[in-house]
Amino acid sequence: MIDLRFVRENPDLVKASQRARGESESVVDDLLAADEARRSSVARFEALRAEQKQLGKQMPKATGDERAALTVRTKELSDQVKTAEAANAAAAAELRRAHLAVSNVVVDGVPPGGEDDYVVLREVGQIPAIDHPRDHQELGDLLGGVIDTERGAKVSGSRFYFLTGAGALLQFGLLQLAMQQAVENGLVPVVPPVLVKPESMEGTGFLGAHASEIYRLEADDLYLVGTSEVPLAAFHANEILNLDRPLRYAGWSTCFRREAGSYGKDTRGIMRVHQFDKIEMFVYCKPEEAAAEHLKLLAWEEEMLAKVEIPYRVIDVAAGDLGSSAARKYDCEAWVPSQGRYREVTSTSNCTTFQSRRLNIRYRDADGKPQAAATLNGTLATTRWMIPILENHQQPDGSVRVPKALQPFLGRDVLEP
Repeated sequence: MIDLRFVRENPDLVKASQRARGESESVVDDLLAADEARRSSVARFEALRAEQKQLGKQMPKATGDERAALTVRTKELSDQVKTAEAANAAAAAELRRAHLAVSNVVVDGVPPGGEDDYVVLREVGQIPAIDHPRDHQELGDLLGGVIDTERGAKVSGSRFYFLTGAGALLQFGLLQLAMQQAVENGLVPVVPPVLVKPESMEGTGFLGAHASEIYRLEADDLYLVGTSEVPLAAFHANEILNLDRPLRYAGWSTCFRREAGSYGKDTRGIMRVHQFDKIEMFVYCKPEEAAAEHLKLLAWEEEMLAKVEIPYRVIDVAAGDLGSSAARKYDCEAWVPSQGRYREVTSTSNCTTFQSRRLNIRYRDADGKPQAAATLNGTLATTRWMIPILENHQQPDGSVRVPKALQPFLGRDVLEP
């Protein structure tokens, strides 16, 4: 959630951010109204409590008619305090509801608009000249069924798959390479839980517009994570951190997404699936350091893409495609020869203090006062990367050249049909 004081002092700026996202401006007015109602209810409750305490001090000394009058007033106040306390709780609940409805404020320079209004920042690498490129599913079949979506569907349903043999080794190698790079750059490796409580999911902003994407275990009131961003963000919930230096983590987890609303999209292969593995970077830092940390995460993503020798481009994502938590997001999109276009393989988001306010994550400033920390996240590698790796390195006979950085993990330099 965003800083209430900032909203009070800059309502027009927050409304402009909502417009850039293509979202309602009225939620800002709703939040300000709820904030005013909450402050009024607090003032009334505290005034009544103060009077109640004052009468409590007078009662032992009062006698006769004065004591009788104080007794009547004390009873009246007791009822009024209970009513005010209930009204205060209701006002607090309404304020939280209104607060959660407002997305993070986009930073200066973010392109306005929706999914197709991104800005291409750069293109890196040479697109390979491949006559009649095979897609990753066909290549997987030629390599001995290393990507088996048919049996995945038989066992679990559509958008599930098995990785076998070289397919499994390729994923293991890719993720190990990513974790190796993360550790070399000082990130702390983490294997987080993939089932989280509702407050962890809500705290990271995933129970709003994206709630339909999430698997929920109703019997246990737990959610399966779609990214280890969620447990990594909640890792330090309700803590005051030492942020003399940023805290940087790299989480390795299996991720789960319902892919609601994607019927008919990317049904072949493993582009859009219900389960996949991922290395996710996560950073806690002081707000003034967030922009620099964001560029650092992007540079690490690009370093990984260079290691697996994939042509890609970097885009500055438009405001309407950021998601509620992000103030800015950069995507890296890899070239997919069979589709003749770039497809997303990484995202890195600067969430400023939005998530930490929800999760109560703070640090002490130079004066020793607790302040909201900034959080950032970024993908370092995921199962989807297997698509551009197989397709960009395919050869006419159906074999696939293994990028040099991955050869030690697979024990070979070419995958043969």
